[in-house]
Amino acid sequence: MDRQANITAQTAFAEAVVTGNLDAFDQIVAANSVDHDPAPGQGPGPEGYKDMFGALREAFPDLNVEVEHLLATDDELAFAYVISGTHLGPLMGHPATGRKVHYRGMQISRFDGDGKLVERWGSSDELGMLRQLGLAGA
Repeated sequence: MDRQANITAQTAFAEAVVTGNLDAFDQIVAANSVDHDPAPGQGPGPEGYKDMFGALREAFPDLNVEVEHLLATDDELAFAYVISGTHLGPLMGHPATGRKVHYRGMQISRFDGDGKLVERWGSSDELGMLRQLGLAGA
């Protein structure tokens, strides 16, 4: 793929997350996709991403992901982002707090020639999120 195709594929992934149209992952994520930093209990492929982001969207129905910096090559795409939302549903066994969060993360994605995500490396400031929700100590 070329750089623009990688950006287009990643944009479709992000739109699925933000809009909640998680069935779009069937077209965006390869069946044998590997997440090198999976969420606890996250399964493989499109279903794993549906489960992970479905749970995140249940916890934060107004979930938003804003890309702040993006770097694309012919093989991979890396970006820094900010996640924001209001905690209105269960999260990791905790009931909703009603608090807003705003935290950063970074991700590297690799897409195949068909525009499907085949590998992902990512890290979000989950401790910062939990602190903002009052669910973790300082």
